[in-house]
Amino acid sequence: MSVKIRLARRGRKKQAIYDVVVADARAPRDGRFIEKIGTYNPNTNPASININNERALTWLLNGAQPTDTVKAMLSYRGIMLKKHLQIGVLKGAISQEQADAKFGTWLEEKDAKIVSKSDKLAASKADVRAKALAAEVAKNQARVDAKQAKEDEQKALLAAAESANNPVAAETEVASEEVAPEAAAEGGEAEA
Repeated sequence: MSVKIRLARRGRKKQAIYDVVVADARAPRDGRFIEKIGTYNPNTNPASININNERALTWLLNGAQPTDTVKAMLSYRGIMLKKHLQIGVLKGAISQEQADAKFGTWLEEKDAKIVSKSDKLAASKADVRAKALAAEVAKNQARVDAKQAKEDEQKALLAAAESANNPVAAETEVASEEVAPEAAAEGGEAEA
């Protein structure tokens, strides 16, 4: 019996989520399986990969063959490296402590890369949000300025229309302004 580690699709239309399963190679894709060892969600950024590392390593050492996609995921999680190091330990090429030290070093570097990528994604998301906010503020300010200019233009037109329609009223206003300072001057002399 040939055993494969592969993906079984679940989830709704256009929102697929996959189970990582160990199954007979002859079984249908979403059919019977021997063991479920994890999940894979490609809809998140970065993709969410949750795999039971110990069970996956056990199946790999027992001869299960991963599909190309699952092999890439296992490599991303370090399980393929751990298998490689474990085979070296079984053959006597390196000791278990050396293998654990190499795997620990690789795991620290990988975690640092993952954290830097998620930080970069968060920073770019914040940058896009800040640019969108600045564009919205500029757009709103342009609207306010246009509205103010339109109101000023309407006031000027109304004032011009009033002065054009009532030339007598405009002349009397000008004359009353001229008389008022003279009357104030005369009133000041009379009191003195």
